[in-house]
Amino acid sequence: MTTALDDTASVGGARRLAPGKPAEFGEGITLAVLVLFVTLICGLPMALLFKVGLTGPAGIDLAPLAEAMANRSVQTALWNSLESSVLSALLAVILGALLALAVGLTDVRAKGPLVFCLLLPMMIPPHVIAIAWIQAMGPGSPLLKPLGLAPEMGETPGIYSVTGLVSLLALQHAPLVFLILRAALRALPRELADAARVCGAGGPRVLLRITLPLIAPSLLASFMLAFVAALGNFGINALLGIPARYTTLPVLMWRRLASFGPDVLPNVAVISVVLAVVTLLAVGLQSLLQRRLRASLIGLPQAPLAYALGRARLPLEMALWGFIAVTLALPFAALVATALVPTYGLALTPATLTLDNFAEVLWRQGVTLRAFANSTLTAAAAAALIAAVAIGLGHLMVHRTGRTRQLAGLASAQADIAFAVPGLVVSIAFILAFLKPLPGLGLSLYGTLWIILLAYVAVFLSVGLKPVTAAYLQMDRSLEDAARVAGAGYLKRVRRIFAPLVAPAAASGAILVFLTAYNEVTVSALLWSSGTETIGTTIFNYEDSGATTLAAAMSTVVVLATVAVMVAMNGLARHVPAGSIPWRD
Repeated sequence: MTTALDDTASVGGARRLAPGKPAEFGEGITLAVLVLFVTLICGLPMALLFKVGLTGPAGIDLAPLAEAMANRSVQTALWNSLESSVLSALLAVILGALLALAVGLTDVRAKGPLVFCLLLPMMIPPHVIAIAWIQAMGPGSPLLKPLGLAPEMGETPGIYSVTGLVSLLALQHAPLVFLILRAALRALPRELADAARVCGAGGPRVLLRITLPLIAPSLLASFMLAFVAALGNFGINALLGIPARYTTLPVLMWRRLASFGPDVLPNVAVISVVLAVVTLLAVGLQSLLQRRLRASLIGLPQAPLAYALGRARLPLEMALWGFIAVTLALPFAALVATALVPTYGLALTPATLTLDNFAEVLWRQGVTLRAFANSTLTAAAAAALIAAVAIGLGHLMVHRTGRTRQLAGLASAQADIAFAVPGLVVSIAFILAFLKPLPGLGLSLYGTLWIILLAYVAVFLSVGLKPVTAAYLQMDRSLEDAARVAGAGYLKRVRRIFAPLVAPAAASGAILVFLTAYNEVTVSALLWSSGTETIGTTIFNYEDSGATTLAAAMSTVVVLATVAVMVAMNGLARHVPAGSIPWRD
């Protein structure tokens, strides 16, 4: 007790932690372990990637980078990446903004189910979205064929084009824009709009003169996030871009490494540096412009805006549900229909209906069984590990000051960078870091599930850390003071007080991590090998090799599993900080 009291100081009648005191033994060990772990899996691989790409035996050497930039294939891929990312981000912002204004400013009914359906594409892997649209627009489309609108067999469907690729990227990222803008609209004080309306301003004028200027930083953030997401997208770019001969940087990296193996690793590392630099410049530009455009809003939390639409409400509701039917229900109906016929191209009738494709992927195919087991194991382990790291790191970031907080913040910044850069770049960095045997152990992680697991932790740590940090910010620090005065050591305080209190937020983040890692293909596309297949790579390989019905069946299972997990997450909604579950207020 004496030691505990010595570490506190009386402030206003209450005993507070004395500033400048050295960290406790358990706290210091925890900080060192967490910072070292995050640095090893996030900072070190990225540093190694830049070292390989930008240095030579004599120090900094930009010759390989200049040589790569002079290559015509790289120039074309870089231009294609920038073109498709800018165009798709613009479309995504327009689409997402219209949806956010319709749902966030009006009195349309059933907003909960509407938001859930509008955000569902964001939780489904891009390659599954691409396969669903390929089925819906292809010559064997079970929906277009009866209408006589499907392309003829042998004819290249229109979706295999730049327009198709850009449109699909925009549809994939519009929910992200919708999510950001809806949150911004909910934060607007009602007084501004109400005052303008009292002065005689109509709805369009209020929108143009007040609402849009105030949410301009969010519009900019939405565009940049959609741009970065499109820049690193692999599934849509590969499945639609390769047949259209429209190669982007992620696809170029994948094709070179898949064709020539680790021998071309230095060359691919240079291309990765180009992609990483473009991404980090975009993120930096977003932060800079957001700070310049930020406007301070003063006002107490209020009920969200909900202007009465009158007779226009029903047409708007029909338009919103029609949009969901066309962009969500139609492609997935085609996906299910393809999974239920024995051969791609057959019409779905009672005579052709079969469940053989589902039986094949769920019980007979060894590769799919391994993929389900591998993805479940790695995603669950990554989610649990991230939750544990987030509980410790979040506490040190929020409830500490000085050097402890700076070091914890440094670890968090490394996790943010690993999350921001494209997954393929992280994969290249991991191959560079873990291809050779580990010092002292003589074992190489390359080609094992361990490297996929660690890559998942590196990429998704930021996702799991955010809700836990928000929970710590809402926690009264006097809890720790009381426990400390009562003699509880650091580890006991974490185990008995903080961990139980932030457990719902950690669980929410862990489920989001599991949901994302379970289906992903971008990170594992370059890290898998025979025996370590994941669900994402198996679906991609099925579609790439022409086993369309099996790819459709496996994609259908993935979509149903995703929806089931999202519904289950609603059970946590009352126990986690606002914003932890994307589709809940």
